[in-house]
Amino acid sequence: MVYVKWIFWGTFWVLVAAFFHYTLPKRDIVYITGVEIKMEQFGENSIFWAAPDTGANITDGVVKRDVRFIDTVKTNGRVKVYRNEDTGWGWPPYFKLDSSNLQAEARNLTSTESEPNWVVVRYYGWRMSAMSIFPNAVSIHKVDGPDVRLIPWLNIVILTIVGAVFWAIYVRWRRFRIARIDPAMEEVNQSFEAAGDSLAEGRGRFRNWLDSWKSKTPK
Repeated sequence: MVYVKWIFWGTFWVLVAAFFHYTLPKRDIVYITGVEIKMEQFGENSIFWAAPDTGANITDGVVKRDVRFIDTVKTNGRVKVYRNEDTGWGWPPYFKLDSSNLQAEARNLTSTESEPNWVVVRYYGWRMSAMSIFPNAVSIHKVDGPDVRLIPWLNIVILTIVGAVFWAIYVRWRRFRIARIDPAMEEVNQSFEAAGDSLAEGRGRFRNWLDSWKSKTPK
């Protein structure tokens, strides 16, 4: 049972960490090399994309539609591609409704390796090439250079609040367990122990009676 408990809680906290890592905003310092619109096909990975709009083409249960992309290069020289989709009023709650404007901003900030125009891309999500999953760009801001220090204040505040909520729930659950559950379990254990003692005493009396009856029986 100890291993089952650790596996359960380990899986739970891994899922919680993955949820926040995917949902919370992240930022990259990059320069933009181009923007484009491509037809994408959605299947099992559709959960990582925005909900299909009214212009989507659905064939045999497969959704196809145009998606905006922003091509960039990071400070370490590695390329990174972001999708540019509205989140609307759904989840995650970024309430992004200006993907067209963001695409125009990205096109205006396009630069080259020889004369990079460094920007900060704020985004959420993951990049998984094998599953054709792209992070979703939320905003773009121009910065002075690639060495700008970025402090995730929003994430710190959100995680602090979430940690405080989990701690408050844990403290209240622990108090409830000590006040209600532990005494009840102790009472149940005492009842079982008393029942076991009574049963053992009854067996002892029966055995004594049986032994006395055998002793009185003529051989």
